[in-house]
Amino acid sequence: MTAADLFPPRDIEAEAIEAGRRLFARECRFVAAAGSRAAVPPGALPEIAFIGRSNVGKSSLINALTGRRALARISNTPGRTRQINFFELGGRLVLVDLPGYGFAAAPKAEIAAWTALMRHYLRGRANLVRACLLIDARHGVMAADRPLLQLCDEAGLSYQAVLTKTDKAPKAALAATAAAVAAELARHPAAHPELHLTSARTGGGIAALRAALAGLADMALLQFAR
Repeated sequence: MTAADLFPPRDIEAEAIEAGRRLFARECRFVAAAGSRAAVPPGALPEIAFIGRSNVGKSSLINALTGRRALARISNTPGRTRQINFFELGGRLVLVDLPGYGFAAAPKAEIAAWTALMRHYLRGRANLVRACLLIDARHGVMAADRPLLQLCDEAGLSYQAVLTKTDKAPKAALAATAAAVAAELARHPAAHPELHLTSARTGGGIAALRAALAGLADMALLQFAR
């Protein structure tokens, strides 16, 4: 079973798919890397953050969404992303790549510092409209994810789960994993009920996620204009 079997493209309006394609085809440029609170740039555009365990595939997903192979740095070493990276998409949206949590090949003091920075960003960023919580489709929600779920709930930050690496998950187990993730998130007040299944390698689910994020950007820009 694939992402297309669980969430077939026909369930999404063609106009939304096209709007997502157009948005993510725009120029996407790196604008800042923040290693401290003072370095976080002012927020003038809607932001969507990507969070998840180390090595869950955040950089690969951002590259797949934007169609750029090397926009976000990919590494086989967990914990390589040690700053908050900001990418502006066509003057309409900012994609934010946060440091991974859980296992990381770094000193404990460094891990504590970037974890505190990440928590500060998630709690206090006024223009952050959604966090995408990336979950490895082979493992589902793990213990390291749960403090982030609680943090987002306490901050009132809307977030939704994006399963990654679906091409590497056993097909017979994928539907069960997706159902278990959805059931757990249903108990969290800030969690959005929509679940996205993606594969950066095959492109599965990427168009649907683009469409959802483009819709969020449009709504947020209307609100900011008021």
